[in-house]
Amino acid sequence: MLVSDTHRFLFVHVQKTGGVSVEHLLRPHLPEARTLAGLSRHAKLGQILTLEPALADYWTVGFVRNPWARLVSWYGMIQRFRQLADRGAPKAQRFLTGGGFMAAVARDYPDFESFVLRGPDDWPRLRTAQIRYLCAGDRTADFVGRTESFDADARVVLDRLGLPTGEAIPRDNAAPPRDYRGEYSPLMRDRVAALFAEDLEAFDYTF
Repeated sequence: MLVSDTHRFLFVHVQKTGGVSVEHLLRPHLPEARTLAGLSRHAKLGQILTLEPALADYWTVGFVRNPWARLVSWYGMIQRFRQLADRGAPKAQRFLTGGGFMAAVARDYPDFESFVLRGPDDWPRLRTAQIRYLCAGDRTADFVGRTESFDADARVVLDRLGLPTGEAIPRDNAAPPRDYRGEYSPLMRDRVAALFAEDLEAFDYTF
């Protein structure tokens, strides 16, 4: 989440959609940008507006991603952290200890199938449709970019804010591209379709 009062702008950060890249792209141009104390960086629009209703008038942006690709990316990120932790990386070791989400995934789901079939029952974030982050009653995000067209959509945001659009677009935390379809059995594919039916309808995603 990022708020610029100067530009009357609100960015809602949906997990695993390129949000870190968006923040890194914008922060150098928005030195006054702030977050909201007491809320997660991945707070939903409804939570944000409950805490600060005046932000309903700000130009609001979020990014989304194909749900099947998003879950592959999510599990892959945790596996990369596991590998780093095994090599002694302090940050990765901190993430993978204790009772947090990443530690639990690394501990409790030995493969991607268990992550897809059991994880959403244990962790609400793994079953929450992306559209629910970007809606609050009748208020919805004014612009929804897509990870699949990230560079072009990020430049839409820059242009709307009057910021330079010619610079390179960062892709932080991005894994090498892969075909997510090969990671799914029919049962897993249908599980994701049921979990994220709202996203499939709202954003016209298909397997």
